Amino acid sequence: MKSKHISAEQAARLINNGDTVTTVGFMLAGHADAVSKAVEKRFLETGEPKDVTLLFGASQSNPTNNTGLNRWCKPGLIKRIIGGHLNLQKDMAALIIENKVEAYNFPQGAVIHLIRAIGGKQPGLVTHIGLQTFADPRLEGGKLNSITTEDLVELVSLGGKEYLWYKPQHVNVAIIRGTLGDEKGNITWGREAMRLEHLQAAMAAKACGGIVIAQVETLCAAGSLPAKDVFVPGMLVDYIVVAESPEEHQQTAATVYEPWLSAQARIPVSAISPIPLDERKVICRRAALELLPDTVINLGIGIPEGVGAIASEEGLTEYLTGTVESGAIGGIAQSGLRFGSTINPESFMNHSDQFDFYNGGGLDMTVLGLAEVDEQGNLNVSKFGPRVAGAGGFINITQSSKKIIFTGTFTASGLKCRIGEGRLIIEQEGKVKKFIKKVGQVTFSAAFARENNLEVYFVTERAVFTPGPSGLVLAEIAPGVDLEKDVLANMEFRPQVHPRLKVMDERIFTDNPMGLLEGFLQKL
Repeated sequence: MKSKHISAEQAARLINNGDTVTTVGFMLAGHADAVSKAVEKRFLETGEPKDVTLLFGASQSNPTNNTGLNRWCKPGLIKRIIGGHLNLQKDMAALIIENKVEAYNFPQGAVIHLIRAIGGKQPGLVTHIGLQTFADPRLEGGKLNSITTEDLVELVSLGGKEYLWYKPQHVNVAIIRGTLGDEKGNITWGREAMRLEHLQAAMAAKACGGIVIAQVETLCAAGSLPAKDVFVPGMLVDYIVVAESPEEHQQTAATVYEPWLSAQARIPVSAISPIPLDERKVICRRAALELLPDTVINLGIGIPEGVGAIASEEGLTEYLTGTVESGAIGGIAQSGLRFGSTINPESFMNHSDQFDFYNGGGLDMTVLGLAEVDEQGNLNVSKFGPRVAGAGGFINITQSSKKIIFTGTFTASGLKCRIGEGRLIIEQEGKVKKFIKKVGQVTFSAAFARENNLEVYFVTERAVFTPGPSGLVLAEIAPGVDLEKDVLANMEFRPQVHPRLKVMDERIFTDNPMGLLEGFLQKL
């Protein structure tokens, strides 16, 4: 039997000019960086491969350095990008804005499910996800610049209902990763922090007559891997690359390896220290008031992460089930360079299965970030002038979750608040208004939410809004805040003011716990 083991340099030479390459990862977790490094080196030395199409779901880089897919972001190497999240590849936005590469951004779950559909030779992906957002061809069709002209998504009707058809791509190469690989190509995932879509990517390449390159930490003898540990069978793998250093095979962008991220051990976790009373805590406390027992939740990165800390402070954690779009269930979701991983997870799903769960309405509640909101209640988190962030899982989650809480400060850049004794005082206003006349890109559609009876809140430190039939409605205001000076004067439009405008719960603005557990237990 001939071993499938090759070097990273040999693997890089297997990618031909014009190939479509699908890569797997979530930040650096699961990404085959030894192969990406070799591709970059080959291109800089020879100018090849060139005109490659990249097909991927999540961003796959450490944004603080040149790793992962950022290594591919060279003029001439890439011809086209089809991705779910783009923000962490620091050089990718420049290529897109400067019209040096064709670029499409589709919902992350849609890209993952499209890759799975390609593996079964299905006619692409037909889904409701993306309707009435920038992915919809009636708006932008996911196109990110002027040189991107081909329609890769179409509006279709089935049984009298509207759907989006994301068209299949021909995958020439899949680059995947695992922990151990044997000479026959069987791959295990023991030390990985996420299962992701490695199997689906491999099947997509094989269905198209392409090749599969798998990066591993260690090469083992054929037959030595326990069958139950194999998550990509050897029949799908053509070549195996062994990473030469731990830095080329990091568990996350911040860690080489920690066993509690891969459920190989559990770390004793003491109670999370209370977060300081500031505008961010106020926002998270107001969002936490929407929690109910036995709730399955998803928390986004940034301010939303604080809702988990509030739940811990109030003793609610054991009554909630957290999820992360990468596939982890339970445990303590991580942030920053560890985002997507979880300390002491209870279980894992594949990336694609997690989005099936989300698309099917499995989430009771999600808390996500708030960047730009317009008078209709549309929201943008994906593109701001020269900054191309991408939607990530935002569209899948917000079009399927039963309750959606958007959280963020009312203004940005310089906001200073004083909080205490049940009141909020604005000491310095932020320079940037977030509630604007019209968003730059529609990542969340208020019309879609109304049509599908989704419960939506926009929570800030000084005001809470809900979507109404004809636009945004101001429903609550913080104690100590002046309606005209502090709220309405800092918006580009005048919202409807609810005739029974409420004052936000004063407990939110004190240094003491809010005492939510008693009410929580009464609802069990």
